[in-house]
Amino acid sequence: MDAELLLPRPPGVIRQFWARHPRFTDIVVTLVGLAIALTTAGPVGTDGADPGAPVHIVSMVIAIAAAATLMLRRRWPLVPYALAILLQLVMLAYPSAAGSPLLVLSMYAVAVYGSSRLCWIAYGAGMGAIAVVGGFETLLGTVDFLGALNALLSAAVVALVGALVGINIGNRKRYLEAVIDRSRQLLVERDQQAQLAAADERARIAREMHDVVSHSLTVIVALSEGAIATPDIERARGAMDAAATTAREALTEMRVMLGVLRDGDVDAPLAPLAPVSPFDVVAAAQRAGYPATLVVTGAAELPETAQYAIGRIVQEGVTNAMRHAPSATAIRVLIDHAATATTVTVRNDRAQPSSGPGGFGLRGIAERTAHIGGTLSAGPDGAGGWELSATIPAPPSGVDADAPGPREDAS
Repeated sequence: MDAELLLPRPPGVIRQFWARHPRFTDIVVTLVGLAIALTTAGPVGTDGADPGAPVHIVSMVIAIAAAATLMLRRRWPLVPYALAILLQLVMLAYPSAAGSPLLVLSMYAVAVYGSSRLCWIAYGAGMGAIAVVGGFETLLGTVDFLGALNALLSAAVVALVGALVGINIGNRKRYLEAVIDRSRQLLVERDQQAQLAAADERARIAREMHDVVSHSLTVIVALSEGAIATPDIERARGAMDAAATTAREALTEMRVMLGVLRDGDVDAPLAPLAPVSPFDVVAAAQRAGYPATLVVTGAAELPETAQYAIGRIVQEGVTNAMRHAPSATAIRVLIDHAATATTVTVRNDRAQPSSGPGGFGLRGIAERTAHIGGTLSAGPDGAGGWELSATIPAPPSGVDADAPGPREDAS
């Protein structure tokens, strides 16, 4: 739709000047209207009628008032038009009464600052008023038929000129306003989309950093404490070596994840991280001395987004078990690939109540799971332990399992 917008030619120098100085424009238009009013309503415009005649004085007052109200035409365009019609009705008393040029200016104002519909309604009402009053005065004998007909036709022609010119310019003005308004809406929508994208990117980075840092630090802390507690120097050395390896892997993941944020790569797409292997997560927990086990049943070709989500779910569940159940006798991870869905369950015993505020890990994997159409639940298992369970639907038949998913979860 936006590609079909037809932009008119840019306004010239004179029109730009009028547009930049609306008050000056109003004063000039009012002065021109006043000059027209004094000319057409005075002796020159009335075949030398007696300037002292009451009808002449009334017509002069109305003409000046109609010209003065041209200052208000932008806000109340019907006011000068109504006075111009009233002036035309008073001038029916003159045998040679013609259409007042004020009708052109006032009719033009109605079309430009009102609407095309309002312009035609005002035109019909004004001409109808002149026809009714002219016919009534003809019946009374105060105005001859030809004079009334001449006044009606001349007023109709003069007002029609103002209406046609005004409608043409008014439609162009309203079209430009619509284009400008649409452009502003597009700018607002673009800014909103940019803000939403920035917020989404911040949330995605926060989830990734939590997954990497929280799990790695938990493993490093467990290995370090184990190295301190054991009197066996070789076991302590092996634990510290495993802690160093975990730290290096975490640093590598963070460099890959945050490399795009360098100054020279602000606009570069985020490089996707490889899916986290549940086997590596369980192996790291075992190296830290935790009784973690992994059982995988069934087989399924899952898209990379689902594989990544499964790895992060297992990582979060095992990390929470290591942190909140350090004395657990079992941390069981079960991944069941069924025909319609994959179920991931992480269960541990001897769960301890959390002493601090909740983190963002469960919220992050809940968002990640929901993003690929799955569900997640976490809570006590009723036997003093804790269970984290997620169900991820299988991809529809005919969908390429290796097709990349949305950037948020593929990264």
